[in-house]
Amino acid sequence: MNIFITGGAGYIGSATAEALLKAGHHVTVYDSLVTGHRPAVPEGAKFIHAELSDSLALAIALKEDKYDAVMHFAAFLNVGESVQRPLAYWRNNVANTLNLLESMEAHGVRRFVFSSTCAVYGQPDELPIVEDLPKAPISPYGCTKLSVEWMLQNCAVAWGLGSIALRYFNAAGAAEDGSLGEDHDPEIHLIPLVLRVALGQRESIPVFGTDYPTPDGSCIRDYIHVDDLAEAHLRAVEAVQPGEFEAFNVGTGRGYSVLEIIAAAREVTQHPIPIDPAPRRPSHAIVESGTRGLAGRVRLIRYNQKRSSPNNL
Repeated sequence: MNIFITGGAGYIGSATAEALLKAGHHVTVYDSLVTGHRPAVPEGAKFIHAELSDSLALAIALKEDKYDAVMHFAAFLNVGESVQRPLAYWRNNVANTLNLLESMEAHGVRRFVFSSTCAVYGQPDELPIVEDLPKAPISPYGCTKLSVEWMLQNCAVAWGLGSIALRYFNAAGAAEDGSLGEDHDPEIHLIPLVLRVALGQRESIPVFGTDYPTPDGSCIRDYIHVDDLAEAHLRAVEAVQPGEFEAFNVGTGRGYSVLEIIAAAREVTQHPIPIDPAPRRPSHAIVESGTRGLAGRVRLIRYNQKRSSPNNL
């Protein structure tokens, strides 16, 4: 397939672009480089440096080549920042997706894979998190992702768009050869921050909340290796059905607490990693752990997590 990837210079988008190329697909990466990195775009992918808000640039890009599918990663992702700057998140995550969908409709692209999030569930009353639980996001970030899912459902009815939303949990890890990995500015993700402490680049790691109703008092998250996540996107784009919207959780089904991750890092690196207890952060769920929704679907054949254990992340 000829696949158009927004946000393909980012962490998950670039890993997926690499997986698609290895599988024999043709890939075009469309990225503003506001948060992405040009060197992360894999060799062999065509690159277009442009904004999704630029309707003309987007139309030209989709008109130049006949694309079979769009994979949409471009978005703001910081839950805490979304509370402070909600309108920026609605503009970037929702309005820009509207531009993308309008251009897809105009140019006859009817296959779409959306990078969604477990944040659409908010803080559910039951665990594990399964796809049919109520959607009740507690952050503007989660609200924007759920709103895009609603748009996709509407487009399926209106003009036959086939789409799959992958609601994944916490991406982590790097390519085994070190070519790709997390590189956020500022860095907000737990595992790279923990490793920076181990490397002596930080004095300690903040632990936001140590009084949660969990076994050790810290938040629990389901971590999935970025290469496993890329494989999930590859399976999804091959499984999209015309005129259908489907959503799947993508995780390991096993959650690890913040303190468990820190303990694993201490064991692997053989370095003390001091912690700095801090107050809870608003709009962050206590537990995020889901079932392997992708693994159970016949059309998404034999997807399985190969790398997603704490010692491999």
